[in-house]
Amino acid sequence: MAEGSKDLPLVPARILNEFVYCPRLAFLEWVDREFAPSADTVEGALRHASVDRPGFRIRPSRRAEGIGEDPNPPPVVQTRAVDLSDPALGLVAKIDIVEEAGGRVQPVDLKKGKRPHVERGAYDPERVQLCAQGLLLRSHGYTCDSGVLYFAGSNERVEVPFDEDLVSLTREKLAELRSVAACGEIPEPLVDSPKCVRCSLVPICLPDEIRFLKDRSSPPRPLVPAADHTFPLYVQHPGATVRKSGDLLQVFDKDEKLGEMRTREVSQLVLMGRVSATEPVYQELLSQEKPIVHLSSGGWLYGVTDGLPHANIELRRRQFRAADDAAARLRIARPIVVAKLQNQRTFLRRNAPDPPPEATLDGLRHAAQAAPRATDIDSLRGHEGYGGRLYFGELASVLRAGPLRDRFDAAGRSRRPPRDPVNALLSFAYSMLVREWVTVCRAVGFDPYLGFYHAPRYGRPSLALDLMEPFRPICADSVVVRAINNGEIGESDFIERLGAVNLTDGGRRKVLRAFEERLAQEVTHPVFGYRISYRRVFEIEARLLARHLLGEIPIYEPMTTR
Repeated sequence: MAEGSKDLPLVPARILNEFVYCPRLAFLEWVDREFAPSADTVEGALRHASVDRPGFRIRPSRRAEGIGEDPNPPPVVQTRAVDLSDPALGLVAKIDIVEEAGGRVQPVDLKKGKRPHVERGAYDPERVQLCAQGLLLRSHGYTCDSGVLYFAGSNERVEVPFDEDLVSLTREKLAELRSVAACGEIPEPLVDSPKCVRCSLVPICLPDEIRFLKDRSSPPRPLVPAADHTFPLYVQHPGATVRKSGDLLQVFDKDEKLGEMRTREVSQLVLMGRVSATEPVYQELLSQEKPIVHLSSGGWLYGVTDGLPHANIELRRRQFRAADDAAARLRIARPIVVAKLQNQRTFLRRNAPDPPPEATLDGLRHAAQAAPRATDIDSLRGHEGYGGRLYFGELASVLRAGPLRDRFDAAGRSRRPPRDPVNALLSFAYSMLVREWVTVCRAVGFDPYLGFYHAPRYGRPSLALDLMEPFRPICADSVVVRAINNGEIGESDFIERLGAVNLTDGGRRKVLRAFEERLAQEVTHPVFGYRISYRRVFEIEARLLARHLLGEIPIYEPMTTR
């Protein structure tokens, strides 16, 4: 057993099942505490609902049917939801049903599918999980030499004897799991396995993507991440209060209800300005690991309220080590700047009504070619700054002629406060992008305040700013340009005071709607080839950076558009 494994928590028998099925899946679920629901997991939870409530009943013996030597078999006592643990074994389990008759007990484990027609009546992961439950019953003094797998899909019971081979396999896999968890190194992903197709953790595990980025041997299978079924709930009405009523989040202005949304449809609650939420709202969202984001009325990020930090402490350790290593910071920052410059160039080429000046396009291309040769962060910032001046100097050419374009300062960005409507729109869109990346970083396990390109500064989410750089033109600037060119935003959506220009409440709602539509838009990933929403792209980008820091892929290359 690996050093330090004695300090590990007890292994759930369910995780032992996962380890036999796929060691990487077990590591992600148990060590990194990653989980993503799917149709299979939801159905399994519904199947278990009847046995998850503790209790017992007595019924006639089913096991003795057809056995002539005992015409009057003892009744069977069934006890549901039995929690057992044993530090000596290093195991813990919640047994669906324990059946006892005549001093002999059997664990019964419910499975949602049909009985597989294989030699032993079931596959090894299920047999090992059942045997682990049997070992726990033995350690508590019960006579237990077999267990039962009940397959709800075919309404069949399969008896599994706990012979020496199965007990040996169970103990061997338990020791392997504890050793892998103690060393902290995630197992390699499965190669072209059919198991990955229905696995709910595919968007987190990224087995084909990691293999492809390692050897470029064959493109990933079209394993599309799960669809987006949850969305942020923005509340910006001054004085509004968010309350909980059953499974609804309701927004009130005093006694007037402004709107409502089902909790299961909310990915995060965004409170903008003078807005509050009740304690039941906080408790409900935090219990579901959904963050509450606090912004100023203009979109400035104040903070994020969420539950306990992500369990992947090893990722944060690697993040902090890399942030203290100048060579590692430069290695990560270079491709970020290159991707940003390339995406800026592509954005101008795609959106300008007339071909942009060759000098601008050539300058952006030369900056992108020079960035990988930068010898330090300061020179890298110089390449980015040069490209930024070229880009913003030409940005007005993609805007529709009108008063908003006429007021845009082509010499560059103005912020804190913005001095014209276009810069006000850009600032607000960038704030929304920062907020999105902060929540993504926290969900993956990063510390969003420690970056590699942006220097750490009090209150600045440097890593979120790092990762959003390549997406400024394609997920923020594009929203602003579209809103102006389509006439969605006009002069009446802005308010000007003492030379500072800000959006009105109605203007912010329009931008938020356009921003969410952009993040929900599906694009073909230029490397992996499958279609995916930008919101899911963000998650994959963050997870690929994590895999790079954990040593699974050699380099981190952000997404660039074609």
